[in-house]
Formats: sequence, C-alpha cells, structure tokens
Amino acid sequence: MERPNAWLSYSEADMNQLEDVAKKYRHFLNVGKTERECITQIVKEAEEAGYVSLEEKMKKGEALKAGDKVYTVGMKKIIALYHIGEDDLAEGMNILCAHIDSPRLDIKQNPLYEDTDLAYLDTHYYGGVKKYQWVALPMAMHGVIVKKDGTVVNVTIGEDEEDPVLYITDLLIHLAGQQMAKKASEVVEGEKLDILIGSRPLADLPDDKKKEAVKENVLRILNEKYGVEEEDFLSAELEIVPAGKARDCGLDRSMIAGYGQDDRVCAYTSLLALLEMKAPKRTSCCLLVDKEEIGSVGATGMQSRFFENSVADVLDALGQYSDLRLRKALKNSSMLSSDVSAGYDPAFAEAFEKKNSAYLGRGIVLNKFTGARGKSGSNDANAEYVARVRKIFNDHNVFFQTAELGKVDVGGGGTIAYIAALYEMEVIDSGVSVLSMHAPWEVTSKADVYEAYKAYKAFLLDA
Repeated sequence: MERPNAWLSYSEADMNQLEDVAKKYRHFLNVGKTERECITQIVKEAEEAGYVSLEEKMKKGEALKAGDKVYTVGMKKIIALYHIGEDDLAEGMNILCAHIDSPRLDIKQNPLYEDTDLAYLDTHYYGGVKKYQWVALPMAMHGVIVKKDGTVVNVTIGEDEEDPVLYITDLLIHLAGQQMAKKASEVVEGEKLDILIGSRPLADLPDDKKKEAVKENVLRILNEKYGVEEEDFLSAELEIVPAGKARDCGLDRSMIAGYGQDDRVCAYTSLLALLEMKAPKRTSCCLLVDKEEIGSVGATGMQSRFFENSVADVLDALGQYSDLRLRKALKNSSMLSSDVSAGYDPAFAEAFEKKNSAYLGRGIVLNKFTGARGKSGSNDANAEYVARVRKIFNDHNVFFQTAELGKVDVGGGGTIAYIAALYEMEVIDSGVSVLSMHAPWEVTSKADVYEAYKAYKAFLLDA
C-alpha cells in the first residue's frame, strides 16, 4: 500500500512549525558532533525547559511527585529524562529511546608519528563505515584530553572558519590502477585512515629530535594551545568527523544534509517531544544512549544497567522502590526505539523491495522488525502493539509508513529494540528514513523530521 507524501498536506502554519523544528535540529547537529557534546546540549535545553538533576534532588532529600521533571547522566555519554506522571510508575512508562553515537574515526592511544616530513595521527574507525568514503574530505577533531592531574581539556579543531582542517589522503587517479581493481572493502584499508596534521618542521632542535621535527612542531602547537603533552594522548577521547555545518539540501530546501543524522535525527526529535510535554498522566521518559553503532556495549550502551538503575532511583525518590515494582515498571512500559531506517534510493533500486521500503517525505517509519537474513538480531514487534501505535499516529494525523531494511538476503542491521524487549516491554522501531546512511554526510527529509517530532509527541500522550 503506497503512502501519501506529507508535503502535499501542509498548511502555512504547518510549514512554519516544520521549519522551526528543522532549524532547531540543524543547530543540534552542529553543536553535538560527539556524545559528550550532545549530552551537554541536551542538559542545557532540558534545564531551560525546567528539568533538574535527579542526583541533586536526591542529595537534598527532596521527594519526587507528579509533574516533576528530572534527568540523570552517566559518564557524560548517556542520559535519561523523566517527566513524572499522575499514574503509578509500576503501571509503566511511555519511553522514547534513541542513540547519540555515530560512525566516525577515533584517535588511537599512541597516535602521533612522522613519515618523510609529514606528521600523522593514527586512527581506528568506529561503527560500520565504507572506509573509502572517509578520504579526501575536510575533517575536524572533537573530544577531550584528560591530563594526568585530572584536568579535562576540551578540543575542537576544524569547525571555525579560521581553523585549519584535517585531512586523509587518497592515491591520485593517475597511479591508482591496482587500487581501482580492488574490492570496495579493500580500496582503503583501516590502517590507511591516518590523519594528516602537519608538514612544517621545527627549527633549532637537538640532534636526537631532528628526525621528527614536524612531529615536534605539532606537539609544540598542541602544548601552546591546550597545555598538553604527547603522553596525554593516553587518556584522550578524540573523534575525527567531517568538518562543516549541517545544511539545507536541494534547490527546494526540502532536505537536510549533515553528519551524524543516524541517529541524532531521532534523538533530537524525541527530546523535543518530551520537553514540550504538559502534565502527563503516564510518566514520560526519553532515553538517549551511546555505543549502539558497536553493539550497545559498555557502561553507556543500552546493554548496561544505566536505564534500569535510573528507574530504580526514580522509584526510590518517589518513596515507592521495591525490586518487584521496578520489574513491573519496566515490563508494563511501552517504547518506541527511535532509530533511523534506510530510505529508498532510486540510484540503487536493486537493493530495495519497493512495496516494503521507506521513502523520503512520506513520514515516520515503523519497522516491525529489522535484523539480517532470517530476521537475525531483531525484536519483531507484536501485531497488537503495531496496531496500537498505528492508531495513535492516525488519531494525531501523523504521516507514517512501514518498511523493512532492504531486500531479504541483501544485508540488514539492528537497533536497541531487542535489548529493551528483554524487560518484556512492548517495543517497535520507529524513526526517520535516511539516504547515504553511515556516510560522512547523510540526507533526511524535513517533512520526515517534522512527522517524527509529531509522532513522538503523540506517543508520549497516548501510548
């Protein structure tokens, strides 16, 4: 069943609100290129909307009550926000869950070296990438360096117009005959994704330093600008991402091109929906997690106990904690796993099954299941829950579509949905379709961003 294009239904008021949401979203993309930066911006916007730290509230011995708005952060990379409802928390919550990590290049712990008068930083790619897409582009460095005395130094290089950019070289076409004959997965190898950061040698060095004069000059610049030494790379988290701001895309300005839209497009619209909630009957939650691109592992991924522990803290602050009530609160909850879907691309039509594909401009996407081949790694939502979500979207005039992730046996992918489902809660994947997913620059439709925002608001109200 072909779904209608959302653009054809918009009034002038709709268009004004759509552009307002798109403007806020572009800003979020530009200020949040790492997980830490995302969390900083999320906390800022949450506090402006009246949210307070759950930990601070607990330290003061202040009990939670209906109407309170609190957030809790884990290791500066994962956050849960709660708007306490009137209903007993053990009856469940309405939860929006997205991830804020994106494919990128991470600087290694011992990265700096010089080779024939050129200085480089060694990298290790993060998440699923086509490595050849990440060369010959202006790149930026974001992250933190923590010195041995505990001082945290924030680093951003390559985003300001006056900043230098960083770069990964590629072999010139004139000498690339053998390279061009390789499989796409081998055209650029992971160990060749090293960042070119300097070529000017430092003068007047002692003899034992002259062989690495360019490297020494880079270290001098880093020390002057940030007060760090080479050894401080050992305790650094530095990410290499495409330089430049998210931009309107298309002559009609109907799309957004930018880095990290998987999954920040769903993360931000989920956040915006929660921040605009008014006195919910059922507690509303927005959970934004890390490490999804590498399996949701670690202390800040969905597989950690962060979410479960934060719900326990909320119950405790309400004066209602017990292990049984915690289990009931999780089991009785309803969640949208707010994650992106593959947008149908006519240039690569052979990878898609048209009846079951997501199309730009036709609204938010429901993926009943994801996974690979025989639905491996998928949650596969219950039909009754799919019907309930459909009704919510229809009741609130939300444009939505359903899709699978490409043709059977062509590939596949997964989300956090199956992890949340381990609590026995109802979960379905619901997000925005993306073109060029996992590329340095991805494309989304403003209409789909707007419909996701509307869908998430409706879900929090009526799920």
